[in-house]
Amino acid sequence: MIFRRHSYGQMLLVCIFILIVVSLAFSVQKKQQKLIHSTDPALRIQWFDQHVKMKENSPFKEMSWQHLGPTNVSGRSTDIAVVTPKGKHYTIYVATASGGVWKTDNEGTTWEPIFDQEASASIGDVTLAPSDDQIIWVGTGEPNIFRSSMAGSGVYKSTDRGKTWRHMGLTGTHTIARIVIHPENPDIVYVAASGHEWTDNAERGVYKTVDGGETWSKVLYINERTGAIDLVMDLADPETLYAATWQRVRLKWNDPRNFEEYKESGIYKTIDAGQTWTPINNGLPEPKYRGRIGIDVARSNPNVIYAFVDNYEISRAADPGKVDSYGRPSSGNIKGATVYRSDDKGENWRQMSGLDEEMKTYMERHSATYGWVFGQMRVDPNDENTIYTMGLGLNVSNDGGKTFRRLRGMHGDHHGLWIDPDNSDYIVNVNDGGIVISYDRGETWLQFLHNLPVCQFFNLNYDMDKPFRVYGSMQDHGSFRGVVDLSQGRGKIPAVEFERAPGGEGCSHAIDPTDPNIVYSAGFYGRIARSDLRIPGREGTTQILPKMYENEPRLRGQWVAPFIISPHNPNIIYHGMQYLFRSRDRGDTWERISPDLSYNIKSEMGDIPYQTLFSISESPLKFGLIYVGTDDGKVYVTKDGGKNWQEIIKDLPYRKWASRVVASAFDLGTLYLTQNGKRDDDFAAYVWKSTGYGKTWQDISKGIPLGPVNVIREDPSDKNILYVGTDIGVYISKDAGATWDVLGGNLPSTFVHDLIIHPRDNIIVIATHGRGMWAMDAEPINKKEERSRNRRRR
Repeated sequence: MIFRRHSYGQMLLVCIFILIVVSLAFSVQKKQQKLIHSTDPALRIQWFDQHVKMKENSPFKEMSWQHLGPTNVSGRSTDIAVVTPKGKHYTIYVATASGGVWKTDNEGTTWEPIFDQEASASIGDVTLAPSDDQIIWVGTGEPNIFRSSMAGSGVYKSTDRGKTWRHMGLTGTHTIARIVIHPENPDIVYVAASGHEWTDNAERGVYKTVDGGETWSKVLYINERTGAIDLVMDLADPETLYAATWQRVRLKWNDPRNFEEYKESGIYKTIDAGQTWTPINNGLPEPKYRGRIGIDVARSNPNVIYAFVDNYEISRAADPGKVDSYGRPSSGNIKGATVYRSDDKGENWRQMSGLDEEMKTYMERHSATYGWVFGQMRVDPNDENTIYTMGLGLNVSNDGGKTFRRLRGMHGDHHGLWIDPDNSDYIVNVNDGGIVISYDRGETWLQFLHNLPVCQFFNLNYDMDKPFRVYGSMQDHGSFRGVVDLSQGRGKIPAVEFERAPGGEGCSHAIDPTDPNIVYSAGFYGRIARSDLRIPGREGTTQILPKMYENEPRLRGQWVAPFIISPHNPNIIYHGMQYLFRSRDRGDTWERISPDLSYNIKSEMGDIPYQTLFSISESPLKFGLIYVGTDDGKVYVTKDGGKNWQEIIKDLPYRKWASRVVASAFDLGTLYLTQNGKRDDDFAAYVWKSTGYGKTWQDISKGIPLGPVNVIREDPSDKNILYVGTDIGVYISKDAGATWDVLGGNLPSTFVHDLIIHPRDNIIVIATHGRGMWAMDAEPINKKEERSRNRRRR
């Protein structure tokens, strides 16, 4: 090697040049790594309008989706509105968490969807104008911000009992907690907006219109992280309103919680119809301990107001060896659900609940660790001392909150209640199981499971039995399976009852293609089991989660952790946590075949497992060619069964959730990738194709105007046909992603979480989060049987 001498000046110039190059490179890298947040509200509505036009003009608009069921399970509902007086009217409106708004004119004998073609099917509130029951307002966006809550698209108004709707703005609010209409003037409307779930934004607080929604004024605003979570009016004095504010954001690795600097959650009062507001928190917990708050005014005595506070004061310290119901380390107990009462219109508050040890324990368990999910309360309009609080159960107190008892006989997790002002025996409740009605103050309940099909599926898979069955897990219901019955014809697939299946509420499934009785289920943050359906009860299920040594990092798995059976050998299975595991003996033993494939940032590890694998795909053409995508935006490939891994995220959006990665069954180096921006409040469509094992990517999202995108599938009989499921519907491409069309003309606006094409029976099935499962005959699309007949003739 030859060394040459250089002058000091030359060396200095070289160093400056290198510094400039490095700085520019770093600048470019930082630019590429900028996380895209929050789609502009006007752009989102523009994208939705494009989707509607595409649906109207689609060459596939005459093709129909057939509702598959289940016919025996309903789903999470958030609010109700009832036309009064009862006896003269039997009309009820139900707001569902992600299935739109439904109406009955015969007290539940039949239901019809009346709000299922709008920009969002996530509903926070439905309200009737007291002076005109033809006027209905709907606030979109569930404010409970649970793990599967979806963003809304503002407020809507109907003046013909729900036959037609008009979008009235407030698109950027994303969640609407309450709409209050003046008792005499229906043009005066107040809206409590709790704001974006995942990001800070200014479109939150209390809004008011005096012209029926043509224009809006923001009359109460705190800051970009504090919205209005409840709003009530003193009907004896409509100029007086009370608003509860909630400072919160949901992080990808934490449920909503109070941070040390939080101080803005509280209660405000106006006595001049919203012109000015005064904080009224005397007697409530310190600001740093106040979480979500529900409020209500006693109609029989408007001096009396109740506040239902998610109280973050520590009650019991953490036990290092204790875990919660999902197997996560316990962080101890807070006081949680706490009821306060004011007898002077909010000037002073006093604690009513949890004052003795028995009630203290009762209230700690009232909402478990999910006080931020619930927070609703109601005062009996005819008795100021009878109150109802909603949490895991529906609870009633007849002594102003000193003691409570739980009402039984319906599903759990409660979000709304209506009490007949003319007859307190008649109450209507909504919960994670749908809607129930009681005629005896909650002693017995009438349920509507068979005719309100709004269950929320997380995922979908199928078996190879005859007839084949589809599997999926539902929010708060567990895992179910249903038969796809083709006996009446491919265009007459009936909706059926589903039966219980192995697995829990958040659970992926894989069924042995050679034996439909062997079912794998992976749920609740990656716990995994193998079940033999021929053996009844627990004896037929074996827990097969890979074991780790004490000195190794704790396993992290997503809520619906990914799991697949190898297309090359049904005894080989793959399971994704922060590592990829492989078993060659159906889960009896495991080997870890990857390092931690996430960013593994310590500051982004909280009480929700994050930085985990979310999608796995092994090439059907080559054993050991495996792709994985993570929830924090990493994508990797291994070509040798895990010996070596290569990161393949060049030119992809920075840290976007990899919702699906699919290895082509036709071309060895081809794969497809979708990314989902929901957790950045980003509604763009991200769809990618690579023909070089992920070394380079081609954007094939052009023609899909609106996301987020949840799934992509390759047609098993035609490599040019692709299907994409989004938070608004299903798209199809017949030219490998060059152009796209909306698939089907009758599908409501719905969150399509998963999609399969049965390889033998050629039936497309989608799992929606809010409208159950739907099926469609794929033969008119891919001509599989026609091509097969032509080949036989040759």
